[in-house]
Amino acid sequence: MSQSCTEYQLSKADDVAHVLKLLEALHPISHTLRQEFYQHTITLQLQEGEHLLYQGEKCFYMYFIRRGALMAYSQHRQKRITTYISVENEFVSSLSGLYGQQPSREAIMAVEPTLLVGVHTDVLQGWYARYFEMNFIIRQVYESYYRDAQERSHVVRIGNAEERYLHFIKSKPGYIGRLPLDVVASFLDIKPETLSRIIKQNNGQMQVQEAEGILEKSEQFLQETECFREKTLKVQDLATRLGIPTYKLSMALNMYHKKSFTEFLNHYRITYLKIQLEKEESLQNFTIESLALSAGFASRSAFYKAFNKMEGLSPKAYLAAAKGV
Repeated sequence: MSQSCTEYQLSKADDVAHVLKLLEALHPISHTLRQEFYQHTITLQLQEGEHLLYQGEKCFYMYFIRRGALMAYSQHRQKRITTYISVENEFVSSLSGLYGQQPSREAIMAVEPTLLVGVHTDVLQGWYARYFEMNFIIRQVYESYYRDAQERSHVVRIGNAEERYLHFIKSKPGYIGRLPLDVVASFLDIKPETLSRIIKQNNGQMQVQEAEGILEKSEQFLQETECFREKTLKVQDLATRLGIPTYKLSMALNMYHKKSFTEFLNHYRITYLKIQLEKEESLQNFTIESLALSAGFASRSAFYKAFNKMEGLSPKAYLAAAKGV
């Protein structure tokens, strides 16, 4: 389903406005600079597994993650080493290759469907020269980045593998239930099978009765509120609304469902969609894709992939079978 030029412009304006709101929490932004943000920024959509930047390329953009998650990694002696993981409301770029001065020492890849807002570094440098607030803001961004870098360095050097895992789930709540196991394992510098064993051991420490209670509460909340229809709902968002720690919700999902939080939500989204398809008036007024977006899927491709995985056939084949065609 294509997006009209007007819809795209409105969507981009909303994304830029979101970035400006976060930046203005650091320092007020002049009207002139605000207008330049709308004029010079771009939006970019990446699918899971798609690269933003390859190792050895030069980087000419600073990006803000509007939705999704990215990982940076370096390839060394046929081993992929994850250097950082960034999610929505964070800035991301290759500092080693920023401003195109030298090749990047790391690649940057989407680990889930990701929407980015970017600005060319030539534009950024012009803003540094003309706007004091941009210098102040970017200094705050870089300081935050280096604090995170120090934290990452600390994580991979402390204690044994289990201590790294426990530190990670406390400092990055919700990541374990959201990100691919091999990405987290690489970030923590342990083998995926070791991380899997540690997760199972720690999950076993949660009482069965407690886990069942958390899942029952989660499922009832999702059914009553239909919050699964929110495209940007994250595990930490649901945990907050339920009033439970994020790591406990992640552990309960791992114990019983053996699936990621996104897969857990997609079950409800597809169930909701199938109910809509049973209504005769639905397909008279809407396409399957528009109904899927209304059910909470962020994109057409994400919907088709999830539907095929859950039902074992395409949405159109399912609809044909339901109608007896």
